[in-house]
Amino acid sequence: MRPIEEQTILVTGATDGLGRALARELSRQGAVLLLHGRNEERLGDVVAELGSERVRTYTADLASLDEVRAMANEILENEQALHTLVNNAGIGTLPEGRHESRDGHELRFAVNYLSHYLLTKMLEPLIVRSAPARIVNVSSAGQRPIDFSDVMLENEYEAFRAYAQSKLAQVMFTIDLADELKGDGVTVNCLHPATFMPTKMVLAAGGSPASTLEEGVEATLRLVEDPGLDHTTGSYFNGLRESPAADQAYDAGARERLRELSDRLAGLDH
Repeated sequence: MRPIEEQTILVTGATDGLGRALARELSRQGAVLLLHGRNEERLGDVVAELGSERVRTYTADLASLDEVRAMANEILENEQALHTLVNNAGIGTLPEGRHESRDGHELRFAVNYLSHYLLTKMLEPLIVRSAPARIVNVSSAGQRPIDFSDVMLENEYEAFRAYAQSKLAQVMFTIDLADELKGDGVTVNCLHPATFMPTKMVLAAGGSPASTLEEGVEATLRLVEDPGLDHTTGSYFNGLRESPAADQAYDAGARERLRELSDRLAGLDH
């Protein structure tokens, strides 16, 4: 993998928490940063904080696949290279209750997983052309199997279950995409960065921080830049350690069902 200062890196969810802290460190190391956020004003605050001319911003509400599609097209039009994609944006167990995205999908599945599935698939040709390249999916140790008879959890909804199945979906996508891109010079890995970092997501849900933000940045940055991982792909990391994910992640039939569903929901099956 080329040095950070020679890379163009896209970080989703870069206006707060782990994404913002990661952007700060990558900017310090000299990367060209493409920062995604939902709010232009908050993105402007991040750019002002970084004080770098090597930053460009892209805006999209990940609860809208149309906005994700428009952002991906804008990136493809404007950028000549994309060496690393960090799919970090997400929502936790708030807001309470079952909510739907603008496309009518369960909100956590839509934002945490499906939006990034669409974004990654649309940017895949640019990433492959930029190889060596990496895709890093920020997942979680909180993982629950997907019930394919009720993926959108219309029955017996529970917020943590919704969050946890969206995070397992990210792991399943990681394994599938790693297989697809073998031989193309692109690695795909995912991680649980740290447990209950002091982020807005954790604090708003009433959680007590158990890890520092710096621990999460260290673990995520390792998947971005560690040359020792140049040939590691399709793996799940718990912090700094490669670890087993939930069992369903290794079920090829379940991954195929998820892939077919995702292509259909994202409009990629035609």
